[in-house]
Amino acid sequence: MAEVMLLKRSEVQRLLKMSEALEAVERAFRLQAEGKATMPPKLYLELPQYHGDFRAMPAHINESAGIKWVCVYPGNRAHNLHTVVAIIILSDPRTGYPLAIMDGSYITDMRTGAAGGIAAKYLARKDSSIIGMIGAGAQARSQLMALREVLLETREVKVFDSLESARVEYAHEMRATLDLNVRPVSTTEEAAEADIVVLTTPSRKPVLLKQHVRPGTHINAIGADASGKQELEGEILKGAKIVIDDLVQASHSGEINVPLSEGVIKPEDIYGTLGEVVAGLKPGRESDEEITIFDSTGLAIQDIVCTKLVYEKAKQEEVPTFELL
Repeated sequence: MAEVMLLKRSEVQRLLKMSEALEAVERAFRLQAEGKATMPPKLYLELPQYHGDFRAMPAHINESAGIKWVCVYPGNRAHNLHTVVAIIILSDPRTGYPLAIMDGSYITDMRTGAAGGIAAKYLARKDSSIIGMIGAGAQARSQLMALREVLLETREVKVFDSLESARVEYAHEMRATLDLNVRPVSTTEEAAEADIVVLTTPSRKPVLLKQHVRPGTHINAIGADASGKQELEGEILKGAKIVIDDLVQASHSGEINVPLSEGVIKPEDIYGTLGEVVAGLKPGRESDEEITIFDSTGLAIQDIVCTKLVYEKAKQEEVPTFELL
């Protein structure tokens, strides 16, 4: 008899802390680089007539197996709905039986934020203290939460969004939530005057230009997660240390997908994966002057390790289960 746990967003949110997500995601990157994870590329179901898409993301890692069914609808913001909506099924890899079904939207936010935090830990300058946020949606919040955990000091956060109300609201909320000096700015150029620049937009044309990027900057390019999306001017990638999370996914739908297809960069210009850096197979930042870029597409292994963490904590609290099969 299979007993399945059902967890809604509020329960997942209560059980998953950013510090825990950072540890789990860093471990997932390491296991991936060591060949101890199985993760086929995302399967896309594109629905341009509805201005959105669905993605199936299965993975097996650390004695856990599961799949995330997630959709991305940028227009949902106008309807007061989440842009990213996801459900995750965690299964027992020994029997195939489902262990838990839970909201995956919050896990997606947290594990993506954690990936950005881990990237900054290994690729940003150790004295980084000024953060520039370009985009002020849900993902911008978890990215800042993670950076708050990994940076030794955060002196200032500047946020730009094309909607003035969004950047003002973000600054007010994150000042109160994280006790940081967060202020809205009116241009991407001003936001880019930072040690770490984080982009979380759904843009299909560059929003950050090479002339705005200073030597020594680390960039977390988070927003490009589908073919044709691009946040960085291609010239920024030339000469930068480009670190990806997964080559197949990044080539298809990450920040590098457009520059690769246009011949601005070549596959050999990609330095390596963040997993290789975390596992010590390749060095991270090697000088205070180099520009480093993390191209994040989001990995199913990140979802599964965070889902397993939530599941184990929920079991300790004896969360009710139901018979599914």
